[in-house]
Amino acid sequence: MKLWKKSLVFGLVMTSMITLSACGGAQDNGSSSNPSGSDNQSSAANEGNKAEKVKIVFAQGNDQTPATKKLIDAFHAKHPNIEVELRDFPNNSTQMHDQYVTILGGQSSEIDVMNLDVVWPAEFAQAGFLLPLDRFIQEDKIDLSNYLQGGIDAGYFAGQQWALPRYNNAGLLYYRKDLVKSPPKTWDELIQQANELKGQGGTKYGYVYQAKQYEGLVVNFTELAAAYGGQVYDDKGNVAINSANTIKGLNKLIEISKSGFVPTDIKTFTELETRNAFIEGAAVFARHWPALYAQAIDPKVSKIADKVGIAPLPAGDVKSAAALGGWFAAINKYSKHPREAWEFLKFMVGPEGQKIIAIDSTQTPTYLPLFDDPDVQKASPLFANREFVEGLSAAVPRPITPLYAKISDIIQVEVSKAIAGEQTAEQAVQNMEQKIKAAK
Repeated sequence: MKLWKKSLVFGLVMTSMITLSACGGAQDNGSSSNPSGSDNQSSAANEGNKAEKVKIVFAQGNDQTPATKKLIDAFHAKHPNIEVELRDFPNNSTQMHDQYVTILGGQSSEIDVMNLDVVWPAEFAQAGFLLPLDRFIQEDKIDLSNYLQGGIDAGYFAGQQWALPRYNNAGLLYYRKDLVKSPPKTWDELIQQANELKGQGGTKYGYVYQAKQYEGLVVNFTELAAAYGGQVYDDKGNVAINSANTIKGLNKLIEISKSGFVPTDIKTFTELETRNAFIEGAAVFARHWPALYAQAIDPKVSKIADKVGIAPLPAGDVKSAAALGGWFAAINKYSKHPREAWEFLKFMVGPEGQKIIAIDSTQTPTYLPLFDDPDVQKASPLFANREFVEGLSAAVPRPITPLYAKISDIIQVEVSKAIAGEQTAEQAVQNMEQKIKAAK
């Protein structure tokens, strides 16, 4: 069975448990620019071939790889009447966010298509900055089941699809293959193995993760809460964080944080400290993003290059859950060329555009059939790895809300107090419920 089909089966099981899950689809060679797999060009494309040349502006963070240029060149070859001008924004997401808000808040049409961080679509949609994509998706018969479901969900808000995923990633469990016979399937198994294996093979710690009071702590909380069936908001947008399931997930995070197998200074750990501990050979297990893999297997920087294994994050009572990361494509509501903007967005998130990104920048595609493409598999060992595909399929978005920045701050503070022993999981969840409901 092909990788993406296994991922589809895995994702369908997850979907039956909770709406934030994964699924798959089919595509033979990824050469079509239409994600629906149809040979028919959209009406917008046909109109564009007859019209005068139109210029649209695409905004994203500066790309240090050749991928974006190749993508735009490939689009121009198929759409000679649509010129795409690239406008680089800061790679710092906070600065990019603020510049977008200034431009879009002034109802400017100076950009047409834009890259959005995974946690921005709801905020930008609520502010009236984005053009809904549903009509275009329906007209061009885009099959969204071909995409990572967590990515589709993160671009959906208030009953409409506002953004589509360009590339996504999700948390993974890294482990020492020379020490671990079989990676843990559950968090309880991880705790047992981390206790037993700590100190073996030159290690100091059984497990490392991101526990500092910053966004990384929200990510880890999201994963543990979702693994035990907890959530911040329900599918109707109501605050639902105060539940036995969320409390159980947070208690498991507290148990891990207070254990003897994590560093005593675990509350200072970000992705950097986690990375260093793992590639220096100091940890048996580590929770990190896919970007660590290339460094971990590189003998020039890693002391354990030939000993690295990856697996989906362990499951709780309900499922394995990995927080979704990545970037999305959306259209400025004030664009003067929405049809042409859609053609470019559709190309970027379609098989041809995503294949270019996967090969030339090694960003993880969100169009699942590409994981069977030999060229894509050759671009990164991860893309041919069944465990990686299953881990990606477990991706769930962080809270989908236009108030995300405020909600993140609330979660950071209350969870940090809980893992420091300053309050119980029950108290933390009650505080989060009250503060999230009061947030405006």
